Amino acid sequence: MHIGLHLSNQLVAEALRQLIVQQGYPQVSVNGNAPAKGKTPDVLLVDIATLSTALLARYPEAKVLLVDNGIEHQKLCKALLSYRLHGVLSVHTEPPLLVKALKVVSEGQVWLDNGSVKALLHGDATASPEGPVSAREQDIIDGVCQGLDNNEIAQRLAISPHTVKAHLNRIFRKVNVANRSQLVTRMLQSASGGR
Repeated sequence: MHIGLHLSNQLVAEALRQLIVQQGYPQVSVNGNAPAKGKTPDVLLVDIATLSTALLARYPEAKVLLVDNGIEHQKLCKALLSYRLHGVLSVHTEPPLLVKALKVVSEGQVWLDNGSVKALLHGDATASPEGPVSAREQDIIDGVCQGLDNNEIAQRLAISPHTVKAHLNRIFRKVNVANRSQLVTRMLQSASGGR
């Protein structure tokens, strides 16, 4: 997999490049430069300063991850709604989750870190006749948005996979979705207050 970094801060870009290479991804280019000259990135990491329609048009096949380096809630919501993003990655993400995010996004899934999910939930997606999303349900949503399966969520929360499944069914009813993909999409939609 080829990963492209288009970040406004060269020092951060170089540090992230080195980290990604250490995690087993040798094909990493920074701002279109070598080592993968001429090869289109499969996953493109951008920040709010470099995110543009022109950049996305330059790499139409790339899955785009926005690196959240402290983006204001409104700017984050606007970016999620204005561009074809495949996820948001916090600068505080640990290396194993970075690897998982790259894998999940390269496979066409969506990646949202906990902070982004919480920011998106400030919208009205939790409003439901069945009541608001509980703290435990929020933990489940966070796990789903990180690409964890029921067993991984259960281990993280010290509950059974059956309990995770029961929580997910309630969450799906509360936010009016049928599956995990729709749940993540709904979290993105909640940023604009849309239903």
